[in-house]
Amino acid sequence: MTEPVVDQHQQRERTPWVVGVSGASGTPYAAAVLRGLLAAGESVDLVVSRASRLTILDETGISFRDSHWREDLAAWLGRGADGKPDTFQDLDLSGVRHWSAGDLAAGPSSGSYAVKGMLIVPASTASVAGVALGLSKDLLQRAASVTLKERRKLVVAVRETPLNGQTLKHLVTLDEAGAVVLPASPAFYAGATHIQDLVDFVAGRVLDAAGVPHGLYRRWEGELGGGSRTR
Repeated sequence: MTEPVVDQHQQRERTPWVVGVSGASGTPYAAAVLRGLLAAGESVDLVVSRASRLTILDETGISFRDSHWREDLAAWLGRGADGKPDTFQDLDLSGVRHWSAGDLAAGPSSGSYAVKGMLIVPASTASVAGVALGLSKDLLQRAASVTLKERRKLVVAVRETPLNGQTLKHLVTLDEAGAVVLPASPAFYAGATHIQDLVDFVAGRVLDAAGVPHGLYRRWEGELGGGSRTR
């Protein structure tokens, strides 16, 4: 008889990270961040933009649909950066809540909705511009604007090259507003031997910026030659 009360208490205590996936290339980065958050025991509110659904389809062959989001998410997160399905298995998605990008009445659209912060991975130049200008054209942009106004952590993993002057100005605006601007730039000192290692490095840096513990890459230890050592 007490089970409903426990469930309501757990719901009140749930404080997720909002993860926004925009239309830039780099869906493996988003998948790695999501896996890292779930592995750390974090709850996630997921917002997948309309443009990013085309990118997910193009880069993975997976259609991300609102009506089947849990099944589609499981297939997406299970795929390795090399495109191999079922690379990651037994993923627990119970901590994930999905919000449609067009739902401007969703929880993350309000500052009174408790979240730890927001990670935009990958962040397209269009989403960067929308957040910097406060356009709130969809839930991803609105949630990011709310994150900034509430002085919560916002990490923007921009994935574009080269960057034009206007985008650079937008990134400076986000930095001045308190966001962490984190270009999706893999490093090689950690001893990458596979494309997944490069993806995990970027995902790990995103989680570092958010303060979420992980073991996605080898950290610099102050000794040269670390990249040549076996992981």
